[in-house]
Amino acid sequence: MIRRLINKVFGKKPASGPRILPQEAHGIRREQVQSCALKTTRALREAGYAAFIVGGAVRDLLLGREPKDFDVATDATPEEVRRVFRRARIIGRRFQIVHVYCGADLIEVTTFRAATPQAEDDEDESRVTAEDGMLLRDNVFGNQEEDAARRDFTINALYYDPEKQEVWDWHGGFEDARKKVLRMIGDPAQRFREDPVRMLRAARFAAKLEFHIDPATRAPIAELAPMLERIPASRLFDEMMKLLLSGHAERGVRQLRAEGLHHGVLPMLDAILDDPDRQKFIHAALHDTDERIRQGHSASPAFMLACLLWFDMQAEWRRNKDTGQSAQPALYDAMDAVLDRQRDALAFPRRFDGTIKEIWALQSRFEQRSGARPYRLLDHPRFRAGYDFLLIRARGGDATEELADWWTRFQEVDADEQARMLLPAQTGDAKRKRRRRRSGPKPAEAIEVRLD
Repeated sequence: MIRRLINKVFGKKPASGPRILPQEAHGIRREQVQSCALKTTRALREAGYAAFIVGGAVRDLLLGREPKDFDVATDATPEEVRRVFRRARIIGRRFQIVHVYCGADLIEVTTFRAATPQAEDDEDESRVTAEDGMLLRDNVFGNQEEDAARRDFTINALYYDPEKQEVWDWHGGFEDARKKVLRMIGDPAQRFREDPVRMLRAARFAAKLEFHIDPATRAPIAELAPMLERIPASRLFDEMMKLLLSGHAERGVRQLRAEGLHHGVLPMLDAILDDPDRQKFIHAALHDTDERIRQGHSASPAFMLACLLWFDMQAEWRRNKDTGQSAQPALYDAMDAVLDRQRDALAFPRRFDGTIKEIWALQSRFEQRSGARPYRLLDHPRFRAGYDFLLIRARGGDATEELADWWTRFQEVDADEQARMLLPAQTGDAKRKRRRRRSGPKPAEAIEVRLD
């Protein structure tokens, strides 16, 4: 009797299959799921397919967090999914998924994937593994059990059935979530070899969720960390931006250092974290970004890149000026050189270049606090980003607190007080104004006109 009661409340795992937890055990309510995700699962079920809310959304709901996205997993193939929905589009080459649209909302629908490695005599080339165990291609459909086995961590292998309000737990993720444990599914060394980016994901999830990494999961990381060098730069950049813009970047960077993963991941991050003079600046940048995200504000990858590359750009600027270049051309040459050099290592999009350059170029203009210049700077479209960058520089010791405080106050006071705050024009400014007056246009009668 007692055992039956426990199984009813906490779910029962059959001899083979998932542990199925009822609503009273896991606490997730159907109303917490985005309406577009509910419509998607309902339509797939009505068409005769299995459909579950899966992965991070289930994990976050269990932890009392608001999911960022709601993904759906199904046994329908991408073509079958597309036929169910009027507004759906198949994307992806490495593994096809379907984007289903409900108005402005988008749900990502994936077909259950297989986890069994390809046999040596298998002519199907959809799954290819390198000699060191790294997956080079992985494009095999499977069933739900296989789909759960191929997911990385137990807390990400949870499936929620909105119709019955049940959580299907194949690998103990429910208990791990309660204990705040991050545990790899299967043999950690093999899984990290299949995809070394999982080591970065382990650090990111541990920081974001405030979990501790299971000792068996952590054990192979130090030895396998060099495998990250084989990951395409674009994929590393995407993963690092997820960490740095997660709202838990400070903790994430500390986690990277604790796991020995910071070396070689982002070259400039190595230099910053290993230089005491730069550490204060980058931690101020990470703290500021975390606070913005937690308060519901946006955070820009371009702004974070401007922070990460700031010291490299300054060093390049000084070198250019030492060769005899004047300040302004030296600055723009330095910006171009640093961005082009780092793009090879980071593969970040060129569309970020304009914002990064404007943030950097504005920093010297904050020094100019006389005449009409402060007013013109206030009207600059990138003023806010440049000002936020100045505040970080001040907290990091790269600019004076007095300068940052002046600009903070200048924005807050009325026009009369702003006029009183302006500094006297510098001697050089006055001389330049006199030169411009003296070198103005000649009187009309003094201009020689040549008609030949």
